[in-house]
Amino acid sequence: MVPIMSDLQAPLRPKRKKVLVDYLVQFRWIVVIFVVLPVSCFIYFKLFLGDVKSAMKSEKRRQKEHEENVKKVVNRLKQRDPQKDGLVCTARKPYIAVGMRNVDYKRARHFEVDLSAFRNILEVDKERMVAKVEPLVNMGQITRYTVPMNLALAVVAELDDLTVGGLINGYGIEGSSHIYGLFSDTVVAMEVVLANGQVVRCTKDNEYSDLFYGIPWSQGTLGLLVSAEIKLIPIKEYMRLTYTPYRGTLKELAQAYADSFAPRDGDPSKVPDFVEGMIYNPTEAVHMTGRYASKEEAKKKGNVINNVGWWFKPWFYQHAQTALKKGEFVEYIPTREYYHRHTRCLYWEGKLILPFGDQWWFRWFLGWLMPPKVSLLKATQGESVRNYYHDMHVIQDLLVPLYKVGDALEYCHNEMEVYPIWLCPHRLFKLPVKTMVYPEPGFEHHHRQGDTSYAQMFTDIGVYYAPGPVLRGEEFNGAEAVRNLEEWLIQNHGFQPQYAVSELTEKNFWRMFDGSQYEHCRKKYGAIGTFMSVYYKSKKGKKTEKEVQEAEAEILEPAYAEEV
Repeated sequence: MVPIMSDLQAPLRPKRKKVLVDYLVQFRWIVVIFVVLPVSCFIYFKLFLGDVKSAMKSEKRRQKEHEENVKKVVNRLKQRDPQKDGLVCTARKPYIAVGMRNVDYKRARHFEVDLSAFRNILEVDKERMVAKVEPLVNMGQITRYTVPMNLALAVVAELDDLTVGGLINGYGIEGSSHIYGLFSDTVVAMEVVLANGQVVRCTKDNEYSDLFYGIPWSQGTLGLLVSAEIKLIPIKEYMRLTYTPYRGTLKELAQAYADSFAPRDGDPSKVPDFVEGMIYNPTEAVHMTGRYASKEEAKKKGNVINNVGWWFKPWFYQHAQTALKKGEFVEYIPTREYYHRHTRCLYWEGKLILPFGDQWWFRWFLGWLMPPKVSLLKATQGESVRNYYHDMHVIQDLLVPLYKVGDALEYCHNEMEVYPIWLCPHRLFKLPVKTMVYPEPGFEHHHRQGDTSYAQMFTDIGVYYAPGPVLRGEEFNGAEAVRNLEEWLIQNHGFQPQYAVSELTEKNFWRMFDGSQYEHCRKKYGAIGTFMSVYYKSKKGKKTEKEVQEAEAEILEPAYAEEV
């Protein structure tokens, strides 16, 4: 089939003169090969041994150790002197977080609480279908534990290193989110240490329900999450995955994507268990739909089994791209390998980090070292390289209503020209309270594709790569592009996860997000003046001592007002 030419034309830009940092980035693979990959491999192995050791302990012992560690957190909070110690945050090093945003708030005066011991799976309750885990349990660890039981979290974020705490306090999504919502929507209960050291268990219907709805997207600024109970679902051994190629304009590709999981006749039997789309250029895409399948079905004669997790296998996004040449095809992937299909190549960021990493010789001989730990990539990049990535690289997720995906794709092409683009749908539920992210008012009256009376269908548009102008050696203003993108999201009822680099002013931050429930919880549970505000924590740039003092003093103003 002859590709349909898009009528979109990327703007022409003047050429940019190369400077030293361009060459540091170009040859960064040397540091990655000889330092980052070997050290990453050692750390992964050490963590794996720790996970095995933890799994060998009885649930009773793990729970006892958890209670002891919670007491240590409470005692540490009580040691804080509000007049001089700074605002509370965890003791993790700034580069440990998985995300592009600089953890600039840790470069100013602050009070650290060590949560490093909280990385145990405390209980898997098969009757309640709930897993109780600590905040530093990551996705690789929990799937290794539950998948052999034919159980999994309802939403399993793709990258192994993503932690439960980060996915609850921040944002998490997966190909099953069109059914179950975001990761935080699958949480049943949370154990939280408040600013005064009180330990509470919050659920959607107990006395701390306001806190339950306030914590997601709060970036850990309402209290310290020390455990969570998360919904489990029954699964099967394999994922039956269908790869379907499409060609057309960006809006036509967006419509094909919507049709792949949201049948226009509303027939629930046509809704797949998993769905994702990948747009490779302005005219070509591959959309994938998956259904759980038994071992017996997968091994029937004629069926193709693909162990995508093996180190020598082609990177998943490139494997999916072959559908554009050979047409639609079906294969069976072991379920756990499917969950973590993007881990080895970090979606397609691995191509920039190691330009030859996708070649057969590298995959066969060194592919077992992949992926590099994101924390080590950040720790070894230096200030100049870090600033380069902020200006010349894009890692953003755009959460937009499903019916606006076509418009968003055209906007991204015109402003950034980044490919591939990842598409992943998710429900945004209508909740009893208005949380930081929320559906469009009155969405249920429009009966749009994918929507129900209780949830609006959104899509995460993942824009991760160097923009086209940068790859062509042209000028590109990354800060301006992000500012324009954020304004577009505000105008179109979209949201930007705060793991990414943000240029939002405080006024625009609260234009994008609703702060009513969040501020209610900040005041009620004494977080003001103890924990950083979510905007303070997300804001770009190192905090000055004056900003720290102003944030600490916030609690004093209403107190003085009451005494007058």
